[in-house]
Amino acid sequence: MSRSRQPTRAEVSYQPRSYPADRGTGPLGYTSKVRVQDRYKVIGFISSGTYGRVYKAHGKQGQTGEFAIKKFKPDKEGEQINYTGISQSAVREMALCSELSHQNVIKLIEIILEDKCIYMVFEYAEHDLLQIIHHHTQQPRHPIPPATIKSIMFQLLNGCQYLHTNWVLHRDLKPANIMVTSSGEVKIGDLGLARLFQKPLHSLFSGDKVVVTIWYRAPELLLGSRHYTPAIDMWAVGCIFAELLSLRPIFKGEEAKMDSKKTVPFQRNQMQKIVDIMGLPTKERWPLLTTMPEYSHLSSLQPPLSAAHHHHHHQHQHHYQAQRQASGGSHLEKWYYNTINQNAGGAGPAPGAASLQSLGAEGYKLLTGLLEYDPEKRLSAAAALQHPFFSTGDKVSANCFEGIKTEYPHRRVSQDDNDIRTSSLPGTKRSGLPDDSLVQPRKRMKEN
Repeated sequence: MSRSRQPTRAEVSYQPRSYPADRGTGPLGYTSKVRVQDRYKVIGFISSGTYGRVYKAHGKQGQTGEFAIKKFKPDKEGEQINYTGISQSAVREMALCSELSHQNVIKLIEIILEDKCIYMVFEYAEHDLLQIIHHHTQQPRHPIPPATIKSIMFQLLNGCQYLHTNWVLHRDLKPANIMVTSSGEVKIGDLGLARLFQKPLHSLFSGDKVVVTIWYRAPELLLGSRHYTPAIDMWAVGCIFAELLSLRPIFKGEEAKMDSKKTVPFQRNQMQKIVDIMGLPTKERWPLLTTMPEYSHLSSLQPPLSAAHHHHHHQHQHHYQAQRQASGGSHLEKWYYNTINQNAGGAGPAPGAASLQSLGAEGYKLLTGLLEYDPEKRLSAAAALQHPFFSTGDKVSANCFEGIKTEYPHRRVSQDDNDIRTSSLPGTKRSGLPDDSLVQPRKRMKEN
């Protein structure tokens, strides 16, 4: 006997918000009476991706302030432009962002539908974490101040706790998707891969085979887990924490692409990068390890070099050796102390600059709690917020720029293409910036 399927929460929960009276829907269906350019003056182009393009705009008609407008390209099939509807990513992002409201999640102002295009209007943030990290890699390379790192981490975890409490997995946390306003508020952005995980009808894997940018992808995803939890976001937060400390991605692997049959390959290179620092996962540390679909591939990985191969002087050496036996060959503690001590002493920061050493042992404990192999033991956002890291030392500020003299450059806005209505030109997609080298100058779209 077939039972009719109950609609999922995602299907029933999206109530279009009430719009001004001038937004009529005539007898023939939806006709937009609000045009993007009546309400916003586009200042320039920020970036583009697979979904479409993002522009910076100023409000008109009594809307004050700055906004980011995300214009979605409609899905097209083949060479002929046949509109097949709206991408799943756009639908999810609209549905979720309409429901969410938190100071550490980017705020959706409104959605405008015009000429088969969707425009999502968001509050504007002047910076993102990728840009801030990149600024610190410029010569003379200088660490992000510890109080700034602490504030960024607290706000990021606060946003994650809100999403997870509301059954939302972000599934693409990385520095480029974490926005920072000029007043030092950290906001999680880009919910295009996010989804509800409360009552999925299928395993999350069957809907999206690949989630999370490779360098931030949790071990359970790399090992082919069919079901996963908010712990995947927490691994990514651990990777972001490490990147704020060292100014480069901690696990910078190379992605193996899917083949023509769309089978997901085992990401050997990425898993090896994790093993080099974290040691090989073991059944003792992670009881469900042997049930992972890609478990057999682990035997092909190289165990990390022994501590003898590392020449850095280490003041915690005896303590470290004992820890290493206990933690199954992990070099994470060594990595952490080398990183926070790097700028101390001789060629260190300018006199008076705060040293990362003040993050101390609590910083290491928080990092290990987030970069825990077993997703069930990994810190949740709520537990991480209660961690002594945040209650010892500097008080956590709600403004991550408080007390720092650095002026971070504002987001680049290109004047080459600020006509939001034209068809999408090929854009300059923001990918990860090279970790040490200067960013390549962007190709200008209109060469003289």
